[in-house]
Amino acid sequence: MGKSKTTKFKRPQFNSVGLPVNAVKEEDPAEEDHDEDDCPAAELLEKLQSPSADVREFACASISRVVQQSQTIPGFLQRGAVKRLGPLLLDGSLAVRETAAGALRNLSACGGQEVCEDMVKHDVMTPLTALLRECCAGFDNAVVKMTDQNNPVENVAHEAVNLLWNLCESSSQALSLFNKSGLFDVVVQCLERHPHNVELAISAAHCLHTVTEDNPELLRSTTTAVLRALENVLLSTHPDMAHALLRALAAGTLWNMKSSIPAARQSHTLDAVVATLSRCLDLDAGVLIPELRRAEEANQRDAVPDMKEQVAGDLAEEEMDEEEMEGPKKAGNGKTVKIDTDFSDLLPRGKEELREATALLTAQQTSLEIIVNMCCSDDPSDDEWEEESSSDESDTGPDALCDGLSSLMSPLCLSAEVQGALIKHNIPEKVLKKTNFPRQEALSVCHPDPCWRGLTKRMQRVQSRALTCLHSILSTMDAESLGGAMALQEAAQHLSSLVFGAEDIPKDVEFLEAVISAMRSLLQMIASKNIPQCMTLQQLMRLSEAATRCEVISVRVNAVSILGITGSTLAKEKNTADFLQMIGNALLQVATKDADLVVNGEALDALFDVFADGEEAELAARNIGLLPALKALQPVFKAKIRKEGRGKYGPQQLCVLDNIKTNLRRFISYLEKVVKK
Repeated sequence: MGKSKTTKFKRPQFNSVGLPVNAVKEEDPAEEDHDEDDCPAAELLEKLQSPSADVREFACASISRVVQQSQTIPGFLQRGAVKRLGPLLLDGSLAVRETAAGALRNLSACGGQEVCEDMVKHDVMTPLTALLRECCAGFDNAVVKMTDQNNPVENVAHEAVNLLWNLCESSSQALSLFNKSGLFDVVVQCLERHPHNVELAISAAHCLHTVTEDNPELLRSTTTAVLRALENVLLSTHPDMAHALLRALAAGTLWNMKSSIPAARQSHTLDAVVATLSRCLDLDAGVLIPELRRAEEANQRDAVPDMKEQVAGDLAEEEMDEEEMEGPKKAGNGKTVKIDTDFSDLLPRGKEELREATALLTAQQTSLEIIVNMCCSDDPSDDEWEEESSSDESDTGPDALCDGLSSLMSPLCLSAEVQGALIKHNIPEKVLKKTNFPRQEALSVCHPDPCWRGLTKRMQRVQSRALTCLHSILSTMDAESLGGAMALQEAAQHLSSLVFGAEDIPKDVEFLEAVISAMRSLLQMIASKNIPQCMTLQQLMRLSEAATRCEVISVRVNAVSILGITGSTLAKEKNTADFLQMIGNALLQVATKDADLVVNGEALDALFDVFADGEEAELAARNIGLLPALKALQPVFKAKIRKEGRGKYGPQQLCVLDNIKTNLRRFISYLEKVVKK
């Protein structure tokens, strides 16, 4: 129905927890499930006014924990929590500043976009901006008395930067204030602390990666010093995984800022960005995670027993909190999505290996998302299909009709410079390697420990991102750049093994959505080059059946498209009428029964492709009664567009649906002529 275009990845919101669990007094488990009437908001907010810094700190820390139960948030907001917490960002006590920032951080993350906008409305950005400026001025003046402690000013800055990140992610007004208040340079100063405090630098890098995306107003104020600071991060040679994540985020930020980079530096910077992503993908999580787990076990054997038990207890509780936060939520389009929470900065010092493993997987996921965004052109020509006129009612032959549709599926344009850099650093083959299922050893070492168990989902997400990345690469590069026919066949065999290697097709929605989009792009390229397919029709029918039961619309659309690609290829061969009948019946079923108009349209589009021409197609069309079926469907489809179209679908989708409605009429006319032969 339109170009196979991958949606750019937006940066995920940061982790919701601003303070470690053990920063708050122990609560009775029975008190965890409190409704709004039992909410301790009034008492805690009253304590914020205490003359005692210890009491204020305790109240902030308590609020930080309580608001993680989202049902308590309205009680705090109704009692003016933001107005009371905001001034404490500039409290005379550093500890109060830190816990107040943590409480606001949690409130913003757990409350979502509406709460963030409400916080900005209540002017939280003013004290937050002042706090960050004071922190940056005090970085070098603060004295660290204990070698195993962070700089206390940097601790405050860490919470403040995370709060800023979430506000800018969720509120356009916060982003506008960020642009106007000169916070860009302030956050860059936090980034530059990476030799001393990599956790603060990572939070700053996350924030920069967010605020520089699609923000031309900010990019106009970019200075040479900002670019130099980001490039210096890319040049860092620290081998730990935290720095790998930091470098990946800096690379993504530089990509976002590409239009601000001087022309003489663009080629060099692009190469440095892609080289950074390439080195990150070289890391083998399947080997490193078991090594890190074994290192932790060795350290724990040497640890004091009671300390070991305390750390394990704290982390088990945090892990349960994380799993609760990651429950599935419904997006506006009905798709089930996961809230991407990251608790790595809250792990106690005794969990350095888990921090490293988490940073590794986050770095690789981020790198893959950046590559996807590099392949997604923002050129207006990407939307050229909007301009397809549906007003031309002249009867054209089926070849012309299908040529018009297939032109909409032509590869997207990727600049020669970007494509050259991706190929130079072997990005396509490294991405393909990352599409493998996580190694069993890595899964096995994580499963027994509740603290490590959450990494399983992260490993699976890296695989899904790699599949989406592969789809983007296939959609934007030509076959020769990807190694030619043999390489494409090997990729097809690999995808086939992922989907059909087990007895049942995997049901994980995120995986299915990613793998089927990659498969569609690959089969499209293979068909255009007349390369033999390695997947059998029976396998593709199994995939189609599994996909049509999926609630995610894009999965159903891609499954239908795959059937269309396969059918149009088979229609050119001899003795394929039986196979075409199977495909035709499956597509008719979707066109008539699927609840979504876009999926109906894609199925009709695929039918046009499959039965456009050829003796085998004509025979199959007669055998399945395609003409009477389409005649019966035509008024239903038109009525469905009139009834649902305007309120449910956007202008682009309506334009495509209108084209399909027109092409359906033309295709019926073509079939009537075939019958009269």
